[in-house]
Amino acid sequence: MNGFVELWSSTGLSNFQWGQVVMMTVGFLLIYLAIRKGFEPLLLLPIGFGAVLSNIPVAGIAEEGGLLAYLYFGIKSGIFPLLIFMGVGAMTDFGPMLANPKTLLLGAAAQFGIFGTLFGALALNLVPGLQFSFRDAAAIAIIGGADGPTAIYVASRLAPDLLGAIAVAAYSYMALVPLIQPPIMRALTTPEERLIEMTQLRVVGKTEKIVFPVVLLILTALLLPSAAPLIGMFCLGNLMRECGVVERLSKTSQNELINIVTIFLGLSVGSKLSANAFLRPETLGILVLGAIAFGFGTASGVLMAKLMNRFTLHKINPLIGAAGVSAVPMSARVANKVGQESNPHNFLLMHAMGPNVAGVIGSAVAAGVLLALVQ
Repeated sequence: MNGFVELWSSTGLSNFQWGQVVMMTVGFLLIYLAIRKGFEPLLLLPIGFGAVLSNIPVAGIAEEGGLLAYLYFGIKSGIFPLLIFMGVGAMTDFGPMLANPKTLLLGAAAQFGIFGTLFGALALNLVPGLQFSFRDAAAIAIIGGADGPTAIYVASRLAPDLLGAIAVAAYSYMALVPLIQPPIMRALTTPEERLIEMTQLRVVGKTEKIVFPVVLLILTALLLPSAAPLIGMFCLGNLMRECGVVERLSKTSQNELINIVTIFLGLSVGSKLSANAFLRPETLGILVLGAIAFGFGTASGVLMAKLMNRFTLHKINPLIGAAGVSAVPMSARVANKVGQESNPHNFLLMHAMGPNVAGVIGSAVAAGVLLALVQ
C-alpha cells in the first residue's frame, strides 16, 4: 500500500496545481498561434513549448540542474540576444537607409514610444496591487521598440523576474503588426498623403556599406558605450555581410547559428513562464503597457514624417514612418500594403526599409540609454 502511495505521489496528476495548468494552457496557445496563425512561429513555438516543459510538476526541467536552467544561462549572460543581433546584422541591408539618410529621423522618432512608456509604467504604481521600480519600468518600456532580442537583453539585465512577460508581450505585438499598425496609420494620414509617390532611391556603393558599420561602432564607443554590446555585434554581422571576403561566416550567421540560438533562446524564455512568475497583476500591466508603447511608437514615426514634409522639397509618404519600429521587415511590408490600398502603383517597400533598419539601431541606442540611466 505504501508503495502505491509513493508511486501516486510521484505522478504529475497528484502534483498539478491550477497555476501550472493555466500556464501550460498559455504555452499550448502560443504553439497554436505559431502553427495555425503563423504569428512569429520561429520564436513563439519554442517559447510555448518551453512554457509547457517548465510547468510539468516534479520533472524540474526549469529548476536548478534542469535542462532549461542551463540554457537560461545564455540569456542571463546576454549571449543569446547578442548572437541573434549578429545574425540580424548579417541579414540587414543598410542600402535603403544610406540612400535616404533622412529616414534615420523616422527610426529615431519611433523610439519615443519607449520613453513614453517608461513614465507610463511608473504611473501604474498608483494602481493598487501594481508596483514597478525604475528598473522594471525601463525593462517594460523597451517593448515599444518592437525588437525582441533587445527587449530580452534589457530585461535580463534590469528585471529578470519580468523576463517571461516582457518577452511574450514583445513577440506577440511583433506578430500582430499587420493588425495593430494599419488603423493607426490610416487615422493619422489623409488620403492625399497616402497617395504620395517617392522618387527612386539611388544605388549605394559597396564602400559606403563597408564603412557604415565601422563608423557606427566608433560613434557608439565614443558616445554611448552601454549600447556597444548590441551595436557591436550588429555591426560585426553587417560587416561580414558587406565586406565580401567571409561569405561562409556571413551565411553561417544568417542561417545555422541564428537558427540554433533562436531555439535555445525560445526555450529559455519559456522557462520563465512558470505560474509563480507569470500569474501576477504586474503581467497584465506589462501587456497593456506593451500595446500602448507599440502604438505610440507607430504614431510617432508617422507624425515625424508629416513634420518633415513641411521642411523638405521631396515629400515623404508618412506611411513609411510607421516602419520606424524594429519589426523587420514586417512593418515595412505593412507600410507598402497600406500605401498600395490607396495607389496600386505606389511601391513603398524599399523606402520603408530605410526607417525599418534605422529602427533596429534606434532600439539598440534606446536600450543603451536606459541601461546607462539605471545602472
